[in-house]
Amino acid sequence: MSMNSVVTDPPEIDSWKPSTTDADQPKFPLRLAIGLGVGAFCWIVAYLGSVSILLPARIAEIDSVHKAAIVALNSTVAMVVATVANILIGASSDLTRSKWGRRTPWIWVGSIGSLVSLVVLGQVRSAGALVAVWAVYQIFLNSIIAPLLGTLSDRIAPRFRGSIASSYALGIGIGTGLGQLIGAQFLENIGAGFAVMAVVTALAGPAASICFRELSSLPMPKKAFSSRMVMDNFVFAHRDARDYYLALVGKFLVMLAKFSVQGYILYILTDYMLLGKADTAAYIAMTATIIMVTGIVMAFVAGPIADRIGRLKAPVIIAAVLIGVGVFMPFLSAQPKMILLYALIAGTGLGVFNSVDQALNISVLPNPETAAKDLGILNLANTGGQIAGPIVSAAVITAFGYHAIFAVAAASALLACGAFLAIRRVR
Repeated sequence: MSMNSVVTDPPEIDSWKPSTTDADQPKFPLRLAIGLGVGAFCWIVAYLGSVSILLPARIAEIDSVHKAAIVALNSTVAMVVATVANILIGASSDLTRSKWGRRTPWIWVGSIGSLVSLVVLGQVRSAGALVAVWAVYQIFLNSIIAPLLGTLSDRIAPRFRGSIASSYALGIGIGTGLGQLIGAQFLENIGAGFAVMAVVTALAGPAASICFRELSSLPMPKKAFSSRMVMDNFVFAHRDARDYYLALVGKFLVMLAKFSVQGYILYILTDYMLLGKADTAAYIAMTATIIMVTGIVMAFVAGPIADRIGRLKAPVIIAAVLIGVGVFMPFLSAQPKMILLYALIAGTGLGVFNSVDQALNISVLPNPETAAKDLGILNLANTGGQIAGPIVSAAVITAFGYHAIFAVAAASALLACGAFLAIRRVR
């Protein structure tokens, strides 16, 4: 995707290295770009199709009276499990010494585990079982995400990070739209919908093996178990981490704004805009398509432009403003057309954000040697926002009604701008 580079694979590095320099990678790594894009697509299409459409629909079937409370409980449990899983799996990935490399084995474990979890989820018939299986799914989901992000840090030279982040964002953008679009087609057969999502997720493992061709990490120095090793690899970053935590807060606030609306899209259409099942499915499909198209367009534009101008903060801040404006649209009216305006404006902002955000994250890492763990924790802002969004929405709906969630979401996006502006290390 870099305008200044020939789109081909670089010569293979013939020995394991913890990171990649510009000298190591003179040409754009197309194969890695494809692998990261496909891997991102595989996890996001299943996750969003499930969390936004199939999961709320199954909860409504199990207990329509208490559905908002069950969503909030499920989200809380999932957030706790995802937090622990991100740290432990990311750190374990950083330390893994195997002939298949550091990242690929974990992606395979996550792919197979996610497949089984989603198939089982399609068969549950009680709220307790649903919460438990969704929590297990969070463990395997993060076994895909943390190593994928670690690969972005390990294998991509600084000169290509904006463009490669756009490749990852392209997978996210397509998967976000298709996940909801596919999920909406299975509102009458939720079990089959979960099975389809399971199969898509399982493709992440083969994609990683084929595209990454990761070298053996057995030459990596083995770290002796000690209190210092645990502090460096299994806890939150604690040295030279100011900008890192500002990026974490900004990302969380952006995701909170997004998922306060997107995580409740089914109920917003049925309970706030008062649409029937057929119209709801149609508007979900239109909304998902708009978000997907804007995400794809921005993935081709935002990352390469960021690489060319050498700036990452400005695109991220502009993206947060667009998201804030977009999520505020349904506040102005309960007419269904406002959800389409939300999709267009916020979708454009999300496309820009997803295209540049990962490059910003890598630039503020406290220690590249713990990249998967630290990027996994940063991804907690993503996962946490996805989970916290419905919790916040449930609380706001209970206290003030559906109307208020759009103002809360907009305020969250604007607060994110302040966090990104305060970052010093990145222009």
